[in-house]
Amino acid sequence: MASQPNMGAVTGIIHPLDAFYAEAGLHLPPYTQIDAQVVPEPFSTLLVHRNDMTPTLEKFHRQSIHLRVLRSWRKAGEYFREVILLLDGSDQPVEFGASKMNLDLFPQVVRDQILSELRPLGHILEEHKVPHRSEPSGFLRFASDPLINSSLKLSGAQVLYGRRNTLLNPQGRPLAEVVEILPPARVKEERK
Repeated sequence: MASQPNMGAVTGIIHPLDAFYAEAGLHLPPYTQIDAQVVPEPFSTLLVHRNDMTPTLEKFHRQSIHLRVLRSWRKAGEYFREVILLLDGSDQPVEFGASKMNLDLFPQVVRDQILSELRPLGHILEEHKVPHRSEPSGFLRFASDPLINSSLKLSGAQVLYGRRNTLLNPQGRPLAEVVEILPPARVKEERK
């Protein structure tokens, strides 16, 4: 499959990130959907898998992660949130993400924790042993924009990698749809 550039049109591969940009009156950053085989390291290790992102990032960085919610809203049984995942201690951003969760598919205790906006979804799912599977549906290369740069503490034009992922319950219903974007790799962050 050839890469197809997209200069801001709303498509399924970028949802729910598109909802946050639309809500803010912003144009989406330029992005291209790419094949898994062309995602470079260390991003391939971090993105091309069927695992939850929070534990994957914690293992890679050898540090616990916490959450900062930038914006959120509810619409019927859906809950949208735009977040940054940060390393404990340093508050270094390791992911910028947007998610849409189907609250009706979670037990009440899990819903309450999600809505408290205190912990990453991966931690909540793991703690409550919520059965699910991860189904990445596409890999993305982004040109950073002011919103992403601000969120990830970046400056200037950056090439970033991410993925569109769906967390499905055992019946195949979507618990959450997520776009996950990683900051550039820094030498000190890479495994030795």
